Formats: sequence, structure tokens, C-alpha cells
Amino acid sequence: MSGVAHQAKPGTERTLFGHPIGIANLFGVELWERFSFYGMLTILGYYLYYSATDGGLGLSKATGTGIVGAYGGLVYLSTVLGAWVADRILGSERTVFFGGVIVMAGHIALAVLPGLTGVGAGLVLVALGSGGLKANASSLLGTLYDKDDPRADGGFTLFYLGINLGAFAGPLITGLLQSHVGFHYGFGAAAIGMAVGLAQYVIFRRNLGEHGRDVPNPLPRTAIPKVIAAFVAILAVIAIAWATGLVTLSNLPDATTVVIVAASIAYFAIMLTSAKVDAVERTRVRAYIPLFIANAVFWSLFQQIFTVLAVYSDERMNWSIFGWTAPSNWIGSMEPVWVITLSSVFAIMWTRLGRRAPSTPRKFALGVVGMGAAFLLFTLFSGTSGKSVSFVAVFFILGAFAVSELMLSPIGLSVTTKLAPNAFRAQMMALYFFSVGIGTSMSGVLSKFYDPSHELAYFGITGLVAIVVGIVVWGVSPWISRHMEGVH
Repeated sequence: MSGVAHQAKPGTERTLFGHPIGIANLFGVELWERFSFYGMLTILGYYLYYSATDGGLGLSKATGTGIVGAYGGLVYLSTVLGAWVADRILGSERTVFFGGVIVMAGHIALAVLPGLTGVGAGLVLVALGSGGLKANASSLLGTLYDKDDPRADGGFTLFYLGINLGAFAGPLITGLLQSHVGFHYGFGAAAIGMAVGLAQYVIFRRNLGEHGRDVPNPLPRTAIPKVIAAFVAILAVIAIAWATGLVTLSNLPDATTVVIVAASIAYFAIMLTSAKVDAVERTRVRAYIPLFIANAVFWSLFQQIFTVLAVYSDERMNWSIFGWTAPSNWIGSMEPVWVITLSSVFAIMWTRLGRRAPSTPRKFALGVVGMGAAFLLFTLFSGTSGKSVSFVAVFFILGAFAVSELMLSPIGLSVTTKLAPNAFRAQMMALYFFSVGIGTSMSGVLSKFYDPSHELAYFGITGLVAIVVGIVVWGVSPWISRHMEGVH
């Protein structure tokens, strides 16, 4: 039976701030998962390229930031596996739980295993676990609302508040631990955070009722041998690519981008040709394509907080606060402060505007244009040298990041659940994360071109390209809206 079928009638539904009670559980588990994820991610690049005397592994800066971008892309690529497991084997609710367990194991590996062994084992586990949790937590939230429920955008914005509370707190804790007692203690804190998230998820599991317990497209027993064979084949291809040098640490972000783009094209083709997708659903999938592209462009700039701007924070920013120097990774906590402050404002605004709000395509367009404009602001400091850029100035630039993110990201999560074909509910959410994955891996690719001596060109070109993309999306928004078939 489907999760939506069990939804309570409006008069009897248990609510929290006007939203289904299950949002509290998903809010909490996502908060702690993001605490662990961003806490680890903001110190990962430094761990990779700092010298051994500073507790790092001594890789080149370009390779270190490239790995961070590629890893982030692989996290979002793995959402397809998590979504497939949910749609075919476990259902969304159980996949969220087991994903969290695997994430915790990955952070433990980073904390206790030395060198590249710990990095390899830890990042693979965190990527797989996050893939299971990310797509399904968002998809599970979508099942709490009907397709035409006007509360959905507000609910996803509140959910986004949980994400950003975790993203704010994680870097603060791991940065202090890394700078005072070492990288591995920071990774250990990430593991503890995920353990707390799992504990609250289990305690309040009943809030979700039967939502997400169904398996929309169960896997027949006869198909199990084919699945195992496909999995083994994929592992063999990865091993061969690595052993032959086709994929190396230095070109990992490029390879990751190519793989996610190819996987995205394949997924769109599958959904557009599947007999389980009806004509209206197929039209909605087509309307989703330009939103997918816009989303990828947005995240290719935004995710540079963890690649280019991580280096920028370490080498160009003055982190002195009343004589005390804050950890460079605290740049990862700046943008979430704005989102935490503004998310409730946006939630109220979208709820009150209702159907008078800008259409979803135009929200996307505004988000991409805003992101490009924010990048252009960094050109104001391109003539300076050394650690001369005030963290206060960057804090306000990241405020523009936050406004742009709130225009696009929670809205993107919401519209994905609305446009998803019934047979591909969780997998459509994985496709959304593919677009984030393309942008994230591209942040690693683009980081190779960053040079403090050419900041004007770097930030100027990337910002202008994003603005042009946003303008194009605005121009085609009437076509997109018509093909969304009744979804606002």
C-alpha cells in the first residue's frame, strides 16, 4: 500500500506548526546527518593537502580540492543506488535508517584508520550511506503531502532549516577539534553526530506512521541474479579504470562529472520510455530537464565553498577575531547562518503568497542569477594580496549565496516530488541529486583553474556564465510551466 494512501484526513491529521507531525523526525535525522557530513567535508580538503607536519597527507592543492569536489559528486551519484533500494527492496523509511548506519561507519573509518586507507574506506562508506539517506529523506517528506498541498513548499523550507542547523554546527565543532587536537578527532565528532541522529530517528519513528514503508516497484526474486551480476560488473569496471590509470586522483573530478552526466541522460531516457510512466507524467519529466540543468549550474558555483573558497579562506581571508584566529573551515558555517535566519521568512512568504508566488521556473532563474551575482562580488577584492580579505565581507557575500539557495534549493526538492512519476518516486529524487552531483564535481573541476593572481578573471567569468544561464531559464519559463501539467 502506498504511503499517501495512509495520509490522515485534514481534520484528524496530527500537525506541528501546521505541518504533518512526521516532519519533526525527518528534520532531526537530516540535521545530524548534515552536521556529520559538512563537519567532515570542511576539514577534508585541508587534511588532503596540508603537509604531514600539519597533520595532513601532503597531496597537491589542486588534487586535494579536486578530490573534495569529486567525492561530493559521488555522494550525490550514489543517491541512485539508495533510491533504487528504496523503490525495489526496502522502501524509503527503512533505507533512511540503514543509510545513517553506513554514514556513521564511514566517519568512524576516517577517525581511526590512517592515511589514504582511511580516506578511501571512509569516503566510500559515507558516500553510499548519504546516498541512501539523502534521496529518501526528501522523498519521504514528499509523501506527507498531497501533490496539490500548498503547504509543501513551506514544509520543504522548514526541512531545509534542519539541514542548515547541522551544516552550521558541524564545521564549528570539527574546526576547533582539528586545530587543537588533530584531524581525526574532527572526523570522530562527525561519527558521534550521526549516532545522535540515528538515536532520535529510532525513538520518534512512530511519527511517520506507514509513510514510506511501501515498496513502489518490488524486485522479483528472479531478477536478483541479474542485479548481483550488474553490481559485480560495475565494480570490475571501476577496478580496471583505476588499475590502468584511466582514472587517477588528479582527474577524478573530471571522470566523476562525465559519469554523472551519462547516468543522468540514461535516467531521463528510462523514465521517458518506461511503460509505467503515463503521458502526463512523461510531459512533466520533459519540463524538469531545463530545471535540472539550471540546478547543476547553480551548485557548480555554490559547492565551491568546499573547494575554491576553502583555499580562499585559508590563504586570502583574515580570520582574526579580537586577537584570536578562528579556524579557516568556519567559512563552511557562514552561509548556513543566513539560511537559518531567512528560511522561516521564506517559508512564511511562500505560504502566504500561495499561488500568487513566482512560478517554480522563475524561482529557479532568480536563484541562478543571484548566485552568479554573488560570485561577481568576489572581484571587488581581486586587487589585494595576502590575508587581506575580511571575514565580515565574505560573510555578507555568503548572505547572497543564501538568498539564492532559498530561491532554488528547497523549491527544487519540492517540485521534484510533485513532478515524479509514481513508479519512480524515490528515483526521481535521485535524479535531482544527480544535478547537484554534477555541480559538486564541477566545483572540483573548476578549482583547478583558480589562482589568487587571476581572481578577477576566475570569479568574473564563472559569475557571468551563471547569470546568462539564469536569464535563459527566465525566458523559457512559460514553456516549462505549461509542460508541468498543473504543478505550480
